[in-house]
Parts: sequence; structure tokens; C-alpha cells
Amino acid sequence: MGDTLDGEIALVTGASSGIGEATSHALAREGAAVVLLARREERLEEIADDVEAAHDVETLVVPTDVRDELAVDAAVERAVGAFDGIDVVVNNAGLARGSSVEDMTTDEYRVMTDTNVDGVFFVTRAVLPHLKKSSGNLVFVGSFAGQYPRSFNPVYAATKWWVRGFAHSVEADVGDEGVGVSVVNPSEVRTEFGDIYGESFEDRFDPGEVTEPSEIADAICFCAKQERSTVSELDLYRRDKFSEW
Repeated sequence: MGDTLDGEIALVTGASSGIGEATSHALAREGAAVVLLARREERLEEIADDVEAAHDVETLVVPTDVRDELAVDAAVERAVGAFDGIDVVVNNAGLARGSSVEDMTTDEYRVMTDTNVDGVFFVTRAVLPHLKKSSGNLVFVGSFAGQYPRSFNPVYAATKWWVRGFAHSVEADVGDEGVGVSVVNPSEVRTEFGDIYGESFEDRFDPGEVTEPSEIADAICFCAKQERSTVSELDLYRRDKFSEW
């Protein structure tokens, strides 16, 4: 494992808040230049300024909707053009909409699958040629929901099962070409990410009740710093998670 990410180029999707924002800081703290992708340009610019000021690294803001394959391809090419390559990619963009299958609208279903499935595919397809050149690391943000059956929002859960299955199959496909592929699975994280109660986890939970974004970011950094090995999967849950079951 490398001691730092000095001189490396990291691309983070969903970088405008929560895990993506924390990961951008964590990667920069380790010395990486960071390319920030999300839809909210103004928010990305604010985070990029904070990252540069705090860690003295270069950043690049590329407003991107991961559901748009042409926009994803253009964003990756812009990053490669600016930094002459990519070493780390964090597939973090995702969302949850609706709850039960009976109550879910087709629009809610489409938005969720377009983002959590298609967006992850588009990003992965675009970055793999560059990660092969750099023998880099590709990190997917999975979920507790992608490991265990759940009684609510099964479509969201299914998208995260897909992410894990896709990631590990990509891992098998490109491992012999020098690319590390990892999955980091959180349960509840104190972010603006919504839940079935119609409120964000940040509002629902007090500090210390559940996992903080910085903890997930540290796990992602651990995966990203591997030089020869692959951290196939890491689970980060609050300590009382299984007492509910």
C-alpha cells in the first residue's frame, strides 16, 4: 500500500455533498488532485475552493449528470486532458426515491435506476481504459441495502445489489490488467441523503448515532492507496446495526 496519493489524480462522482464531499477532502489530504463531478456547479465550486485551501492540491470542477452517457464521456476526457490521466475513480453518485413497489411511480423507478445503475455503468465504461494505463483503483460505494433483503424500498436495494455484482464482475474482468476494484458498503451515514421517512439522515440522526461521511471517506482512501492488492469489499456499519434484526 502506498503511504500517500501524492501526484495521483482522483475523480469523484456525487461530489457535491455527503460522502462525495468528504471523500474529495480525504483524497486531497493524501496528496491527490481531485476532479469533482455532480450536477450542482455552484456547490462543486465551493467545495473545490475548500479542498484547495485546506490541502494545497489542484482541483477540477466538471458539472455532470451521470445519467447522461455523453456528458460522462466528455467529463472523463476533460479530466484526462487536464491532468494527463486518472489514477483513482470513486463511483459514489446515487439516490433513493419512493418506497414500496406498489406505491412507486414509474418516474421514481426510472430516476433511481438511471442514476444508480446506468450512471455507474457509464462512469465505469469511460474510466476503465485510463485506469488500465495507470494501474489505478476503482471504488464503488455500495450499501447495506445491497447485501441483505429489506422490507422497504426494494428497488433501491436492488440497484445496490446490482452495483456490488457489477463491481465484483468488473474486478474479475480487469484484475489481470492491473486495476484494483473495491466496494465500500455503508449503512446509515449522516448526510443529506434521504430515507423512507422523507427526511435526510443528517436531520434524522444526531452526531455519534450513525456513521459519519468522513469514516466512509477514510475507507475509500484505504482502498485507493492499494498498489498491488485489491480491497474487494469493506462494510462500515454503526455498532448496533444488527440489534434491530
